[in-house]
Amino acid sequence: MKTTLTEENYLKALFHLVDNESKATINELSKFLNVKMPSVNNMMKKFAEKGWVIYETYKPLIVTEKGRREAALVVRKHRLTEMFLVKKMNFGWENVHEIAEQLEHVHSTIFFDKMDEILDYPKFDPHGEPIPDKDGNIIAQDLQKLSNCEPGEIVIFASVTLSDDAFLNYLTERNLLLDKKIKIIKIESFDKSITIEVDKKQEVLSRKATEKILVKK
Repeated sequence: MKTTLTEENYLKALFHLVDNESKATINELSKFLNVKMPSVNNMMKKFAEKGWVIYETYKPLIVTEKGRREAALVVRKHRLTEMFLVKKMNFGWENVHEIAEQLEHVHSTIFFDKMDEILDYPKFDPHGEPIPDKDGNIIAQDLQKLSNCEPGEIVIFASVTLSDDAFLNYLTERNLLLDKKIKIIKIESFDKSITIEVDKKQEVLSRKATEKILVKK
């Protein structure tokens, strides 16, 4: 049976919320989706019947391997769509999220497999996040927040944790794009803002921004 749009939104939320032990709480889901707790409880009971989660009242949800795969396949559709819009239709990385939100609910495996083929099987989306493969497997990345870096370090901009249009525009205006080399010049003790150097030009980034930028050494 095909998953519904609402089920897919819940699956995607679980994908983003689960910790290293594949756990998330009803409260976290409620806040993430802006849905009332009773509705979340009812949906998780349905998920438990499908074998996607282990649900016990007043305990964290445990996402099963079957549930993790289902969630990853929804995310795969979203991230492939974003990559297609950027690489083949010349959209900016700040303009693709809402369109992908709509197309991710198309129930045609061959449609997304063809998209994958046309893109030459990309491993990451336009925001640097890994694209699950057809089996729901994801490449592990060793990334850290820019806010955790030290003065003098040189790192590579690898991903963002927020695909919000305003944030992506903020980065674009400062020429902060994926794969750019970033040198940490100074960290302010007062507010933890960071002065960086990119393409021989210095920029000051707020703590709020550096928390959402992921880098690799």
